[in-house]
Amino acid sequence: MILIAESGSTKTDWVLLGSKGVTKRQQTLGINPYHQNTSSIIKIISSLDDFGSVTQIFFYGAGCAVDEKKKIIKDSLLQIFPDANCEINSDVLAAARSVCRREKGIACIIGTGSNSCLYDGENIEHNVPPLGYILGDEGSGAVMGKKLLADILKNIAPAEIKSAFYQKYNLEYADIINKVYKEEAPSRFLAQFTVFLSENIQSPYISELVKKSFGEFFERNIKQYNNHINLPIHFIGSIAYYFKKELEMVAAKIGLHLGKIEQSPLEGLIQYHLGK
Repeated sequence: MILIAESGSTKTDWVLLGSKGVTKRQQTLGINPYHQNTSSIIKIISSLDDFGSVTQIFFYGAGCAVDEKKKIIKDSLLQIFPDANCEINSDVLAAARSVCRREKGIACIIGTGSNSCLYDGENIEHNVPPLGYILGDEGSGAVMGKKLLADILKNIAPAEIKSAFYQKYNLEYADIINKVYKEEAPSRFLAQFTVFLSENIQSPYISELVKKSFGEFFERNIKQYNNHINLPIHFIGSIAYYFKKELEMVAAKIGLHLGKIEQSPLEGLIQYHLGK
């Protein structure tokens, strides 16, 4: 039996695969080795129902790109599944295997943050470092939210956009500065304003902000991959999914070929591990 885990900081989806396909699904709290220690992770894994005889585990998650963090996840899994072989992989590889399956291509994640990779059909060949929402994460929800807030606070955004924003959000200047610079998870705070962008996408200002952000993503990430013009470029993530029209417009304008645009990698990962 094969157990697949697809994890973010908020939730983890667990899927058990047998010879005939999916036999069981369960969702637990998210697992991220940068935010949790081994005992905390073991507690989450222990909350799983009895999954029976698991022989192979494929764990894909945020924070699982370096060996030190992979070991934390592996050691935790082996406490609960001592007889299983464990393969720990990053969320970027999850995206690549989900949308590219076993074909060469470029796989991207655009959600709260952004990331991308050149994929050879099995593993990652090249990864342009995402760098987070301060130095990178172009096209992400956090960066779009940052651009919107900066324009509003500097009186660059149109008056009707500022008015609509303050009607929707009960935020003062001091509140925004405090949440961005002093409280935890500023990227999530910034990314929440993509809801406002989506609701007001008919505004030329908002439309241009979104398209410019995607243009920066293509320019600073995708164009660094060899043969990017001829390869399909696939996307996973809420921002890519809900702003699909704008993403496709920007790609077409610069002559790039888009492939799949999915909200989640889970179903594609299931198909990948079923050999489909």
